[in-house]
Amino acid sequence: MGLQILWLKRDLRVDDHRALAQAIEHGPVLGLFVFEDGLIEHHDTDAAHLEWQIQSLQELREAFRSRGSEILVRRGEICEVLRDLRRELCFEAIHAHEETGNLWTFARDRRVAEFCRRENVGLHETWQFGVVRKLETRDGWSKLWDARMRSKPIPAPDRIPSPEGLAPDPGAIPSLEDLGVAPTPRTPSHSKADVQTPGEAAGALTLESFLSTRSVNYRADMSTPVAGWEGCSRLSPHLAWGNLSMRRIQHETRARSAELKAQRADGLDFPKTWLPSLSSFQSRLRWHCHFMQKLEDQPDLESVEMNRAYAGIRDDLRSKETLERYRSGQTGYPMVDACMRCLHETGWVNFRMRAMLVSFGTHHLGQPWQDIGRILALLFNDFEPGIHYSQTQMQAGVTGINTVRIYSPIKQVTDQDPEGVFLKRWVPELEGVGKKFLPEPHEMSEAEQSNAGCRIGTDYPEPIVDHKTAYKAARDRIWAVKKTAEAREESQRVYEKHGSRKRPMQRSRSGPKRG
Repeated sequence: MGLQILWLKRDLRVDDHRALAQAIEHGPVLGLFVFEDGLIEHHDTDAAHLEWQIQSLQELREAFRSRGSEILVRRGEICEVLRDLRRELCFEAIHAHEETGNLWTFARDRRVAEFCRRENVGLHETWQFGVVRKLETRDGWSKLWDARMRSKPIPAPDRIPSPEGLAPDPGAIPSLEDLGVAPTPRTPSHSKADVQTPGEAAGALTLESFLSTRSVNYRADMSTPVAGWEGCSRLSPHLAWGNLSMRRIQHETRARSAELKAQRADGLDFPKTWLPSLSSFQSRLRWHCHFMQKLEDQPDLESVEMNRAYAGIRDDLRSKETLERYRSGQTGYPMVDACMRCLHETGWVNFRMRAMLVSFGTHHLGQPWQDIGRILALLFNDFEPGIHYSQTQMQAGVTGINTVRIYSPIKQVTDQDPEGVFLKRWVPELEGVGKKFLPEPHEMSEAEQSNAGCRIGTDYPEPIVDHKTAYKAARDRIWAVKKTAEAREESQRVYEKHGSRKRPMQRSRSGPKRG
């Protein structure tokens, strides 16, 4: 059996690694990770993303070496790297997981497939999530997802066979400096306590702590930026960069639910919130793949509106100054600013706050969803293209099949952080502001501002827009499109291609029934 190359991308682990198991079945294996300049320089790649991969790769290389094999690390254009390795090692086949990435990786994967055809090299790609490649219809997708997630996870191999008589240069794992990339505030040179630790071992510990204790109030905790730090799973970056498999998380979660049910049957007491919380978590995992499937089925969703009737509806409002105030957390709306500043330093906020950020940026500020999406992609440590671009479009109201939700940044303070715990941590200018004015500090009188030690317009900015005026303008702009015949017809097409449904779709003149 000839040498097999395991091409590593967003799958940096040894446990439940289907591509690795497949490669081992075919012969001796060498891993390969390529730092690609085009991807490093891409508009949605941040230094923190690269640092996560670097640290994960360091751990993974040790895991390979302890099992008798090696990971080769290279930098360059992938086909050129493969061509050089082919001459040096005469490998027989390449094994990899399917990747639902951005348009750049989509084109890259096509080039690799063409290289393999031209060079007579086997290319074996296998699924990693519940995303189905070349899916013909969304009808029955949930059953396909269930079947994959219920199949048995593959244990990490005890040994990875290595080719005898070959000693290729493994290559050094580069630093950010080696890559010519400046660190962000949340990379190790400026480490923060709330920045998550990359790698398979850290991912396993995070999963264990979530299922054993932290998940007890997940259903409620996931909405608030205060409780979400502990109550959310915090598994998203480990899923995004492949430190853990979706299937492993599903199996462990089902096992924990079964354990709790057995304890209840034995008369042991535990909070009533726990089992419903685990059920909610499992639903979120399904939605993770549901949104990735959209980009898999239509790769241009990175830049093109899902519903074409909404194309360019905010282009006339694009403003560099507005986008910069949004990006830097200087909008004058405390919850928006706190979330943006938190992202700059930690790379994470909970889902509801992410939805609010997209809503505020696109609806209140009227900025194109593409611009807002690119700003946030660089800030999310757990950036997953399939989820990110699909969700950004949904929150921006340009899918045509989802309810348009315009979040009030004022109400989010009242509902999610009335005491200002999260707000005051990330917007310390508001430390002296009382609970009454935290949602709208600009409503303080001159005397109240002086007493709070927070001068609006000096210590903290005036609101960038008036909430009521911006809210009405946003609704008018969206509904002007939504009520058109073109938008309704487009919505039917979008629902047929991307809609979530358990039963086959039935066409209707009034548009899709569910989103």
